[in-house]
Amino acid sequence: MGGDKTADGTAAELADGVSAMTVVRYPVAPGYRVNVRSGPGTQYRIVRTLGLDARVPINCQTTGERVSGPYGTTNIWDCIAAGEFISDAYVKTGSDGFVAKRCG
Repeated sequence: MGGDKTADGTAAELADGVSAMTVVRYPVAPGYRVNVRSGPGTQYRIVRTLGLDARVPINCQTTGERVSGPYGTTNIWDCIAAGEFISDAYVKTGSDGFVAKRCG
């Protein structure tokens, strides 16, 4: 069964034999517990905090507050779930620019 890989890296196939869509998860900087915010800036409330060695999907990206982190300084924010954003400065995407569609 040659299905696509799921978020945890395993192959998955739907009941009708159609492969599930691939979800890419990016690593958060090692050693950091990153705050997830309700919008693209530190002035937004903290929704939750990611655990160490977290991997996150990037559903879309938007611009917001400029933040410095282990992967540089950027104003790009990654939407990892509905109403949940983290600064791209803490996510290893392999790029200094956008790697996903723009939000909205």
